Amino acid sequence: MSGPPPAVALVRSAVRPGLRASAQPVLVAVSGGADSVALAAAVAFEAPRAGVPAGAVTVDHGLQPGSADRAAATADLLRGLGLDPVRVVAVDVGTEGGPEGAARTARSAALAREAAAAGARVALGHTLDDQAETVLLGLGRGSGPRSVAGMVAQRPPFWRPLLGIRRATTRAACAAQGLPVWDDPWNTDPALRRARLRAEVLPLLEDVLGGGVAEALARTADQVREDLDALDDLAAGHLARLTGADGLPAADLAGLPTALRRRVLRGWLRDGGVPDLQAVHLAAVDALLTAWRGQGPVTLPGGAEAIRASGRLVLRPAGSPGGRATTAPDPEERRP
Repeated sequence: MSGPPPAVALVRSAVRPGLRASAQPVLVAVSGGADSVALAAAVAFEAPRAGVPAGAVTVDHGLQPGSADRAAATADLLRGLGLDPVRVVAVDVGTEGGPEGAARTARSAALAREAAAAGARVALGHTLDDQAETVLLGLGRGSGPRSVAGMVAQRPPFWRPLLGIRRATTRAACAAQGLPVWDDPWNTDPALRRARLRAEVLPLLEDVLGGGVAEALARTADQVREDLDALDDLAAGHLARLTGADGLPAADLAGLPTALRRRVLRGWLRDGGVPDLQAVHLAAVDALLTAWRGQGPVTLPGGAEAIRASGRLVLRPAGSPGGRATTAPDPEERRP
């Protein structure tokens, strides 16, 4: 007896290990595009064999004419695949972060709520091509190595089983199974950065570098992520070792390599309840260690302050009494 078409087999093989590894229910997030529809069909086939309950969610962003009808048609398709329950969730999209960013924020929040309500994880249809685009966006923005590390396969409640599958494979899988797909016009809108990367930049790189660029970018993301995870683990150990009730020892912390020191600082500030920490804030707190000249407190988001006094770095919460630090720095800290 012949097996499924190659593209269908590849997508099913991608979801099978994750379904067998956990009995937690799965909700597939489906836009109606080829990637998410192929994922939904694969989960619908494999989940019963793994003994995992599987449903689906489609989000209506309300940003395009006929979006409600399209979401309802997608839901009907998903029910026809045997997924249950299938939910249509309408969201209000704001403006912060531009059209793509605002839609993504609203969608992610809605999916997280659905996951929490169902005690489920959410399967997302991001492919290797999406990963390559994400890495290029991170490089172009200069937003640090974590953005170059791209998307991760597992970050609860989200699960991305198709990060090793090409977009062409998901489209072929849908065609082989006779599944209708919707091509979102935003995916080809030249006003959107990701669409231009997809249509112009990646094809040009493939041509100039002789192919294999998407795979190379995805491999780079994997390698960078491994290094970053190792650094994060080391920093967590240093944070646990150095943190005391009266803050952090400045000299010990200043002696750490920059990559570790700044991670320790970020974790310390995060544990102290500092919201929305940006690079400029982290650099200013780091200067209390590496460029100490007796400077005053660093004001942080939310109104907290980081100060250096008596050889220690101290976080003073917003609204705490006392104004400026009254403890004088150690004499040896007053460097010229």
